[in-house]
Amino acid sequence: MALGIKEIEAIIPHRHPFLLIDRIDELEPGVRAEGIKNVTFKEDFFAGHFPEEPVMPGVLIVEALAQVGAVAILSVDENKGKTAFFGGMDKVKFRRKVVPGDTLRLECEIVKQKGPIGVGRATATVDGKTAVTADMTFVVG
Repeated sequence: MALGIKEIEAIIPHRHPFLLIDRIDELEPGVRAEGIKNVTFKEDFFAGHFPEEPVMPGVLIVEALAQVGAVAILSVDENKGKTAFFGGMDKVKFRRKVVPGDTLRLECEIVKQKGPIGVGRATATVDGKTAVTADMTFVVG
């Protein structure tokens, strides 16, 4: 199941400039989601984050991964209309820079859930090369 920006906005509360995913290409509600972020030079953060060598901030890549995970977990009927909040991050590794012109592929698999708390295992890649990996705890409220 593929989702465009309007369908994404119907699931998660994020809006420009903090909505960091452009499209969901694959979705198994409650199980996993895969989407993309087209990184352009016009992103607001490039004006002040290493302007001589624009690099997407790692924390924003992790946030983009979390948003993809939120789409997965909030797509199940019992979570519709709720919000998924960060509960923690573990095993976060930054492996390569993400720069203007990159297409960031974002994948998150929900590996554990008990009640409103769960864990997603996430990977961001560019051209098949790993940029970021992380395990993220979420709380649905």
